[in-house]
Amino acid sequence: MSKQGRQLHLNTNILNSGKHDCGWRVQEDPLAFLDVAYYQQCAKIAERGTLDALFLADGLSSGSYVAERPWNSLEPTVLLAAIGAVTERIGLIATASSSFNDPYNLARRFASLDHISGGRVGWNIVTTHDAATAANFGADSHADHDERYGRAEELVQVAIELWDSWEDGAVIADKQSGVFTDLDRVHAIEHRGERFAVRGPLNVPRSPQGRPVLIQAGSSPQGRDLAARYAEAIFTVQNTFEEAQAFYAEMKQRAARFGRNPEDVLILPGLLPIVGSTEEEAKARKAHLDSFLDLDLELERFAARFRLDQSKLALDAPLPDAVVASVPDPEAFSVGFQEGMRNLAKRERLTVRELILSNGGGHRQVVGAPEQIADTIEHWFSNRAADGFNLSGDVFPSGLEAFVDHVIPLLRARGIFRHEYEGSTLREHFGLPRPATAHASAAPTAGLAAAAN
Repeated sequence: MSKQGRQLHLNTNILNSGKHDCGWRVQEDPLAFLDVAYYQQCAKIAERGTLDALFLADGLSSGSYVAERPWNSLEPTVLLAAIGAVTERIGLIATASSSFNDPYNLARRFASLDHISGGRVGWNIVTTHDAATAANFGADSHADHDERYGRAEELVQVAIELWDSWEDGAVIADKQSGVFTDLDRVHAIEHRGERFAVRGPLNVPRSPQGRPVLIQAGSSPQGRDLAARYAEAIFTVQNTFEEAQAFYAEMKQRAARFGRNPEDVLILPGLLPIVGSTEEEAKARKAHLDSFLDLDLELERFAARFRLDQSKLALDAPLPDAVVASVPDPEAFSVGFQEGMRNLAKRERLTVRELILSNGGGHRQVVGAPEQIADTIEHWFSNRAADGFNLSGDVFPSGLEAFVDHVIPLLRARGIFRHEYEGSTLREHFGLPRPATAHASAAPTAGLAAAAN
């Protein structure tokens, strides 16, 4: 345990072949992204390292990049059910879009997975900025940013109400009396809002964690409010220490304004560690991966993220000052990633080429020996720039295995990361309280039994 009494939290984000777009070109099996055994292997490595959770991002459309690399093809909750069957402790976090799910089916799916896994599940709430997705769900146009977040807030509230519609102890299963369920402890929610009308209750009893852990990743003002109101962990894009500290302080303060304990909201920036036995070896590993990149194509995609004319960008010149100073466009690309690129460009005056090779300006990238990576993690954690990190591997499983075998021991030796799991649920790993239901002290007449009379 660290001197501050805090414990570092680490998840790993399995992105198909790896965070590096060309990771599949050095993998033994480039089709592994469709093989459940591959994901199970990665999960077992992460569990060996006592990581808090395995995280699966998701996308609901194929995108133009399928011609060049693997993508997140398999549905996360289905895949995590298979992963949960071969692991015992590691948390299981799935991404699901609030824009393209209905609350009842989503709440049922996550409650089911929480039961199946013994209480290890989290929901990463995203609003889906990709306009191409709408056509896959029968819509002629994609909802604008404000509407997406309005829907997200109501959907999250309905999901919570459904998870809380069963009190603890509602299922009695008393063979002697013949009473299976105490209906006084099961409640219709009767939600009628602007976007949803849901009677309830859920048909899945209260799950081992009370309800799945809520995670949110938006960085726009609406995203930050949604996170401060509901999220128990926030996945964020922070490339520089100063911006990370500012974001950390802001989100803790926002949570307090909503009447929440700021310590119950974990701030987990993304981190891409590229590990070598020495810094030179790590740089050589990255250079080998970068050698497969088509920089003309990467420049085209980089420009699209800012809705810029590609001809206005030069690979070996800095990002234009007007772009650095501009306001993120929530309809173009993730606000967090746009801000990450701008902050990195402003702080370090990187050229466009350097920004592209630094993970496209996305999550912070650290290339080095295990000690250098552990130093970065400890510095951010100890100075309240992060409560932990959402890790990516450049290539799976080798990048994850290098981190688990060579960086985790250093973090343990420094007293900031666990040597073994102390609990069995994701809430316990994250140090979060188990929520009480809104009906925990309700009178018996409030249940379904009264409604049935």
